[in-house]
Amino acid sequence: MICTAAALSAAVAWSTGLGAQPAGDAERGRQLFETKQCARCHAAREARGVGPPLETLRRAQGAYELAGRLWNHAPAMMTVFTTEGMRWPDVSAAEMADLMAYLGADAARDPEPDAPKGQRLLVSKNCLKCHSWRGEGARVAGDLAHHHDNYAPAARWAATTWTHAPRIAAKALERGIPYPRFNDDEMAHLVAFLRTGSRAR
Repeated sequence: MICTAAALSAAVAWSTGLGAQPAGDAERGRQLFETKQCARCHAAREARGVGPPLETLRRAQGAYELAGRLWNHAPAMMTVFTTEGMRWPDVSAAEMADLMAYLGADAARDPEPDAPKGQRLLVSKNCLKCHSWRGEGARVAGDLAHHHDNYAPAARWAATTWTHAPRIAAKALERGIPYPRFNDDEMAHLVAFLRTGSRAR
């Protein structure tokens, strides 16, 4: 068993605050959207860009929800970047906070985190096919219990997964493992469980 029920119960109380999201600036986010070349594929609907139109990206959504959408989108973006010889853009946590503000993401719209649900997602999304959790699972990538400082706030998590996603996509393809995708509130619940790693003993 990955974690005892008693430890989970104690951890849920600790993980209900997923960390204060730093205030992002929507105008800086708009400028980053241009300079990071996001607008090259995600133009306004009438411009018919390669990727989903800007109007689809900019909407009222949770911060961890947006982190999940960015994660889901990484393999398709990686294909375009590779085909066009483009470099995967670096995005810091501060820059991600600004991009989130521009795209309409607000941590207040994320659901109340549910760590037990996140534990189930850790297994069902095949995360342990590459990662381990407190020593259990694969050894291809790091132990997810050891990186809890990266899990919150949402901008830091999104920046971390943005950087990590291309390697995960390539490794999943190499190992014949489906790339995990996250819907709606799933990322918030997964992070709630991951944050229990340093306390659930």
